[in-house]
Order: sequence, then C-alpha cells, then structure tokens
Amino acid sequence: MSSRLLAALAAVGLAAGGATHAAAQAQSQAQSQAQSQAQSQSAQPNPSDIRRFMDVASPLELNSARKADRVAWITFERGMRNVYTAAAPAWKPVRITRFLDDDGQELRDVRLSDDGTIAVFVRGADPNRDGWVANPAQDPDGSERAIWAAGTDGTGAWRIAEGNAPQLSPDGRTVVYAKGGQIFRARTARSVQTAAEPRTSTDSIDRGLKPLIKAWGAQSNPRWSPDGARIAFTSNRTSHSFVGVYDVQKRTVVYVTPGVDFDANPVWSPDSRRIAFTRRPGQPFGQQRPNDSLPRQAPIVAMPGMYAATFPGGYTLSLMIADVANLAMDLAQTPPRELWHNAPNDRAFNTIGAMYWAKDAIIFRGAASNTDEWDRYYAIRLNDPSQPVLLTTTDGLIEDATSVALSKDGATLFYTTNAGDNERRHIWAVPSTGGTPRQVTAGDGIETYPQPLASGRHVAVLYFGAKTPASVGIAATHASATPDPRATRLIYPTLPASWPRHVTPEIVITRAPDSMQIHNQLFLPTDMKPGEKRPAIVLVHGGPQRQMLPGYHYMQFYHWAYGANQWLADQGYIVLSVNFRSGVGYGRSFTRAPRTGRAGNSEYQDVVTGAQYLMGRPDVDASRIGIWGLSYGGQLTAQALARNSDIFIAGVDMAGVHTLGPLDTAGINYRSSAISQIDGWKSPVLLVHGDDDRNVAFTQTVGLVQLLRARGVYHELIVVPDDVHESMLYSRWVYTWERMGQFLKRFLWHREPA
Repeated sequence: MSSRLLAALAAVGLAAGGATHAAAQAQSQAQSQAQSQAQSQSAQPNPSDIRRFMDVASPLELNSARKADRVAWITFERGMRNVYTAAAPAWKPVRITRFLDDDGQELRDVRLSDDGTIAVFVRGADPNRDGWVANPAQDPDGSERAIWAAGTDGTGAWRIAEGNAPQLSPDGRTVVYAKGGQIFRARTARSVQTAAEPRTSTDSIDRGLKPLIKAWGAQSNPRWSPDGARIAFTSNRTSHSFVGVYDVQKRTVVYVTPGVDFDANPVWSPDSRRIAFTRRPGQPFGQQRPNDSLPRQAPIVAMPGMYAATFPGGYTLSLMIADVANLAMDLAQTPPRELWHNAPNDRAFNTIGAMYWAKDAIIFRGAASNTDEWDRYYAIRLNDPSQPVLLTTTDGLIEDATSVALSKDGATLFYTTNAGDNERRHIWAVPSTGGTPRQVTAGDGIETYPQPLASGRHVAVLYFGAKTPASVGIAATHASATPDPRATRLIYPTLPASWPRHVTPEIVITRAPDSMQIHNQLFLPTDMKPGEKRPAIVLVHGGPQRQMLPGYHYMQFYHWAYGANQWLADQGYIVLSVNFRSGVGYGRSFTRAPRTGRAGNSEYQDVVTGAQYLMGRPDVDASRIGIWGLSYGGQLTAQALARNSDIFIAGVDMAGVHTLGPLDTAGINYRSSAISQIDGWKSPVLLVHGDDDRNVAFTQTVGLVQLLRARGVYHELIVVPDDVHESMLYSRWVYTWERMGQFLKRFLWHREPA
C-alpha cells in the first residue's frame, strides 16, 4: 500500500492492512511496467458502439387491472417514452401512446381502470425547489407536468390536466389528485378535455381547473373507495391532521372524528364500508412554532407532555378503524375503534410505512429493530389484533413500495426480495394473514415489480438477466416446492438481431482492511490472450443505498450502467463493479456501517480494496486502472483521484459531490470530502453535470473546477443546460458515453500524458 494511501486512510480514521501484499504488488508493477507500456502503444481497444447496448426498449414500471388479466407498462426506447399494454391469453404488446421524439419528457405512474380499458399516466418531470419543471430539450415554450389518459384499445392518448400522482376511479371515468394543497378531479373522457371553454363550475372541476375539495390546510393522499362512491384523504393542519371523506353524489365532506392528533394514511376495506388509518399524538407546545400565545424565547420547562407527546398508557401509534357506510356529521353513534396500538418505547413498531387492507387483515411495513438486519411486513388480523403477525419471515431486502403487491382477492402478499440469493431479486408469496412464504420465481434471472393478475393464476414482473435487458414477464403463481427458472414467459421486448454479445459477470468477494466483506461483479473480456495484461476500470454506484447486480438493473440509470460495463468489457477493459458499504442488499449493519460518508468516508477503503484486487490479477496492468461513477459514485471517483492518483490514473465523475460539509479543515466533514486532498489530485478527469440537477447541486462541479484550474489538473467538461441529475435525453447519454470512451482510450488505454 502506498504511503499516500496509508496517509489518506489514516486521515479518515481507517485501519490500514495488507502492506506486505501491496509491496509485492508494487514490485510486480515495476517489473511489468515497461512491457505493459509497450503493449499500450500498439494495442487498441476493440471498436464497440455503445448504442448496441442502449438501443433496446426498456420497460420501467408495471400496473395490472383489478378485474381483467391485462397489464400496462412504461417503456424507454432511444429516448422515446411510451405506454404499452398486453392482455391474456395472447399477451401481444400494443403501444397505446405516440410520443416518438427524444424530448426528455418523463412518463411515470401508469394506472389501469378496473376493467383495463383506460390507462392514465403522468408526463413531465417533478418541479425543483423553485417550482421549475425540467426542460432538458430547451423548448422555448417550457415544460409541464400533466396527467394523460389513453385507451388500451389503441385509439390514442390525450392530455387531461396539469397535475401529478393521479388516482384513477374504479370505472376509469375520473382521476383525483392533490395539487397546491387541494384535491382536484378531472374526467378522463377525451370529449371533456377537448371541449370549448368551461361554462359552469362543474365544467371547471371536470377539467381540473378548479378544486374538487378546497379546505384549510394541506390536502393530500386522495384514495377512491373500491365502489367509487367516496374519496378519503388526509387534511394536514400543521399541529394536527384529519382524515376526510368526500361523498361523490352528495358533494359533501365529513371528517372522521376530528381531534387534536395526527390522523393520516387512510385505506379502504374491500367492501368500501370502512376505513383504516393511523393516529399519532398531536404537536406538543415544545414542538410548536412560536406564536402570540407563547413567548419567543420561552424557558425550558421540564414537565410531561411539554416536548414529547404520548397517548394514555405511554404509546405513540394507533391503528384505527372507522365505519363510514353511513357517515354523518355526528359520529358519536359509531365512533372509530382502536384496532391496535404499539407498546411504550416500542422500537419495532414506531412507524408504519406502506399500508394495505387485505382480505382479513391490515398489512403494513415496519421498521427493522436494532437487532434485525431487515425491514419486514406485518399483518394485524381483524379478528385477533392483539399482536402484529410477521409475514415476511424470509431474511432479505424488500426495497420499496414497488416491491410488494396484494393479490386481487387480498388473500396473498407478493413481494420482491433477495432472500436466499443476496446478489439477485426474486418474487415470493405469503398468505396475507400469516403463514410460510413460498418462492414464486427462481434461477439466474432477476425479477421485480410484482403485479398479480385478476385471475390469480399469474403475476406480471419485470425480468432482468446477465445477457437479457429489462423485460416484461408473466410468471405462474401456483404453489411449487421448487420454482422452475424457465417458468417466466417474457413477452416484451423482442431483442434485435444486432443485440451484442455479453459476458456473464463473476461474483468476487474482497475483504477491506477492517475485515468488512465486499461483494463485487467482475467483467472479463472474451478476447483475452494468455499472458496479456489489460487496463481495468472500477465502477462505483450512486445512492449510496444501491446495489449493483450480476445482471441488468431495475433502476434506469443502473440499467444503463450495467450496459456500459458490458460495453467497456466488449472494448477490452476489465471492469470491477464494487458494492461498497452503505449500500443495500447485505443487511442493516452493512447499510449503516460506522463512519461512512461525511462521518469518516470509511467506504472509500472498499474502493481501494477493489483496486488492489485488480492490481493483484495477472491479467491486469496495475499501471492502468481507472474509475467512474455518478452521484455518490461521482463523489467516490473524486475521492479516488484526489487521494490516490498513484492508483487511479483517470476518472469519469458524473454529477459528483465534492464537499460534505462546512469548509472547516479541522472538521470530520471536511476531512471526509474529496477536496480535503485536492493537492494530491494529478489524474485527468471527465466531469459531467446538468445545471438543473435536483439531487446534487451544480455548484459542486462549479467549485471543483476552480480548484482543478488553480492546480493545473487536466479536466474535460460536459455541462448540460436545463438537464437534471441523470440526463433525460437519450442522445445526450450516447454523446456522454462516446466522450467517456474516447477519454478512457486516451488516458487509460494509451496512458497519454495530460
């Protein structure tokens, strides 16, 4: 290990080990340097067009109809974003929108009506903190975020109204959504949206021009009852919140037992007669903002209930059930009942995440306890609510809301997990009131985004493989002791004849100086000759709560990043993708490893350990190692170039973070930042950033460039006006990858002086 590396690790409080091994590597490097430099002068990277790995259509999200075996999905294809649908039994994909330009307009939140005849979706990006909707194509007219509808019979798509997160009514005739703290409604019929100017108040409501529900506070989370007769929503009043119910026919709003607490997260029973919701204590004086009734510099008063609030008995979370079949202004006759509450100082059930009303139970996500490596899902049985029942007894990651779905009859919870195979994802199922989980999909592929179909016999999934990009698959749900890996039928897309050869990445496990075990994927070119030494490049993912997999990824950028690794291997590079600590997939203690990020940058040692592994391989030229990454991966790329330009001779930093706190040289935040070691930065770097980035401030690149200029460090820039964290334009990604290929060819393959 170099003296500079030892100093860098010591500066962030890391133990350094393996010096003997590093010394042997240094000796080997010196012996082979002349030979490898001679090779680099004559050898050329294989000509490989990045577009061959990127042109294929990629489905991004799924939805299934409640009463028909039909699915809809959003597809990205060479920058064109469209909605597709397919139905049993033929499962023939049909495109139902016609957005045929690479215009950077995002599509998301596709939803199907119960009968599958109407799909709604959102077109346009979320606004940034200033309310600006991204305009990556620099359209002089600007951009908008709007709700659209399309007929699944292929009759076309049409704009409904400006808005986001539409909740489609069961009959498909109406959407409701929150905007500006109020609840809006718009009819999905094309004739309504193309009519002349509205003539009545109802016309304005039907076109989303006027709120359906206008109330004090911030209204959110509208939810249709299954019969379409009512809409439940949350009304936040700062110090407390209510659950409201809107009657569609009567056009009335009633709040469910309004009080002084936080009522939220309403979910409907399957028969539309009841609502379940959460209740937390209201805001105590000590947490309220100063106002006329409280001195602005009130003394600290130590008394119960002043700063922390509980219900009688000391608990802080209740699950309530309200009968709303005959809801009236006075609920004294039928007040909500408390189905369950947590225990005082409860750590296992101090929050409720996503919540679902299953057939005979309320299902929710509970946070992992300090002794559990995984978050889990629980059921509270309606007929025996004394204790939550653990459903997901499998030990593995269940990542987010797209990882779970209820069967249409509410009897089964389907979920995506890496239980039993922590490098991949598969679909599991468990009875919604408790039982033994069973595996639904298996094999070398990766399955996510379960969407059970109405018939109950199949579940739609997104499927990914080492050589197979994102695909829509249909998997059987029948019980099987050993799921057949071939049982998932892929219905979209059809791979072109030009689909390039791929290598199957190897799982390589390295051990950091502090003994943390790190999982990596190794991509080896297929044209390696005996005794040949190749340049190598390290990929560091973003997040950092991400996990790279031995196959195409379910998140769009990482889908491209996996394809880019295949492209680099196709050119002749050896590639190592490092799943450093603070990522997901390997348990809570790995994700929350000590001294990561601004608290000490301990994850950097995992990156260096990966580079050391490459340096010790007989097929790697230890003098030609590069690194690339986006976001948190850009941060680690900058760390590598600043701390170890002696190891990493070139890097590509996309939208990286370069300062982690105040510019105080004595602070751990500053010492954990790349700029704290900026004087050691010697290697050339390609910097890529969009100036409307909503994740990493563009100023991070602005400031870094000033430091690099002051030190004469060679850098190239791709600055994209009006683009976001991950470029929304396919053409820009192709340009970026091509520039990256040229940059690596010069400074990594040929070792040109900067």
